[in-house]
Amino acid sequence: MSLRLSTVILPYLRWHEGGRAAWQRAEQLGFHTAFTYDHLSWRTFREGPWFGAVPTLTAAAAVTDRLRLGTLVTSPNFRHPVTLAKELISLDDISGGRITLGVGAGGTGFDATALGQEPWTPRERADRFAEFVPLLDRLLTEDSVSYEGDHYSAHEARNIPGCVQRPRLPFAVAATGPRGMRLAARYGQAWVTTGDPKLYETGTPEQSIQAIRGQVEKLAVTAATLGRDAAGLDKILLTGFTPDRGRPLESVDAFVDFAGRHAELGFTDIVIHWPIPDSDFAADEKLFEQIAMEAPAQLS
Repeated sequence: MSLRLSTVILPYLRWHEGGRAAWQRAEQLGFHTAFTYDHLSWRTFREGPWFGAVPTLTAAAAVTDRLRLGTLVTSPNFRHPVTLAKELISLDDISGGRITLGVGAGGTGFDATALGQEPWTPRERADRFAEFVPLLDRLLTEDSVSYEGDHYSAHEARNIPGCVQRPRLPFAVAATGPRGMRLAARYGQAWVTTGDPKLYETGTPEQSIQAIRGQVEKLAVTAATLGRDAAGLDKILLTGFTPDRGRPLESVDAFVDFAGRHAELGFTDIVIHWPIPDSDFAADEKLFEQIAMEAPAQLS
């Protein structure tokens, strides 16, 4: 299978001042999927405009026809499975079955305390994630769900007619730890990684490749223990967080080399950030578009 190229469009632009145009241009450029972050605010963008993921994806669905759309990623930090399921079913319907849910355990950023709660420990995040994903799976596949857990509950939650995509829209589960890997292997149609965060500041590209190879191997072992072949799981690399950072977007050749080395590890999808001036995701827009149009053919 050819390596697919997707993008992340951060929701910082007003819809009528560049937001709509970016999503439409992503479809024109041939990206497989255009994702957005599902945060209330994020890092250096905290003091500026930042819009909601679900309304943004709804608007994007209305102005595109072929482009897949999704979150990368949604987390339990400020989401509840019951209300999220209703929004996802609606999104899947509006888009005609083009939605992928990227989902992760969440982190310690602004989202973690925006609702007034104390930040959860890593153990608490893992515990919640372990309930969140299975309950969401049920809510998206069953007409009526009742559930009483340690962290989440549902009482006769109705989700008729369900997803356009059957049995439900696909999950792309972001995970590097053992519990998250089990969720990806059991419930995911795809697995997502950003690489090893410990290598971001001081690691080398070679060390990053070795670390990611180790993650892929752990996923394969975990899937095997659950009776599943990890070869059937799509594997998504969200770029921009490995030691190479922006170097893959310095030329078409640089990107093809970077993507090819990860394809050799079994990755099916590479995701690059839509250029944002004066940010960590600054890039030459013309070169970005050239990569989008030319690189996939060289990676087939």
